[in-house]
Parts: sequence; C-alpha cells; structure tokens
Amino acid sequence: MCKDDLPLKLDKIESYHAHVYFDGSEQRETAELLREEIAERFSVLLGRWHDRPVGPHALAMYQVAFLPVEFARLVPWLMVNRRGLTILIHPNTGEPKSDHLERALWLGAVLEIDSAPLSDREDSEVEIVPHTRPTVSP
Repeated sequence: MCKDDLPLKLDKIESYHAHVYFDGSEQRETAELLREEIAERFSVLLGRWHDRPVGPHALAMYQVAFLPVEFARLVPWLMVNRRGLTILIHPNTGEPKSDHLERALWLGAVLEIDSAPLSDREDSEVEIVPHTRPTVSP
C-alpha cells in the first residue's frame, strides 16, 4: 500500500466552504434570502457576491466559509432549506483541486467545475474568523 492510499485524517480539514450558486435575478433574490437566514443562524464568514462565474465555478455565486464545528449544524440545515439553489460544499485540506473535485458534496444539481484554476497544493487556508452573530436557532 502506498502512502497516497492511506485515509486522510480528519484533522487535516481546516475549514469548509459552501458555494451558493444562482442564475439570474430571481435566483439571486432567493440567494439573498438564504444568505440572510444563514447569517441569523450560524457562525460563518460570508464571502463577496460574484455576479458572474469566477475561478473554477460555472455560475455566479457567493461563498460561506465555516469551521468544522459548524458542519453538523449548517450542512443539514442547508439540505432542507436551500430553496432550490445549488450548493457545493467542500473541505479545505490544503489541496484545492482534490477538495473541489473529489472530496466535495453537492446539494441540488452537480455543476461543472473548471480544474484549471485549482492548484494541487496550497500552503494553508486563510484563518476563518466568523463575522456573523446567530440570533435565532437553526
């Protein structure tokens, strides 16, 4: 068995990203509502709006960055409250290409991810300091 065949240890996951995709003004409005609901319920770092495809992503989107401690609350909530939007959720292990293409999970449609802008290795994920303060329960 070679080293690359060994299971990846969970402590290698520094954080997660959820990419919330939208297409057109109606879906953007839905994405705005979802973003507000996420901010009310979870300790996350909400990323900028990208009203056109950026990086490896095929549609307009915004990113929600969160620590592993929020995964068990946020991801199930998104599963049942995504309002028909497509969401990509991936870990950040320092291997962006594998994280986006092999270790990701999709809520809704599976979209094409362009692997060209993704690197095989990244020194370290930027520290996530949540800027939301939950005011209601999930």
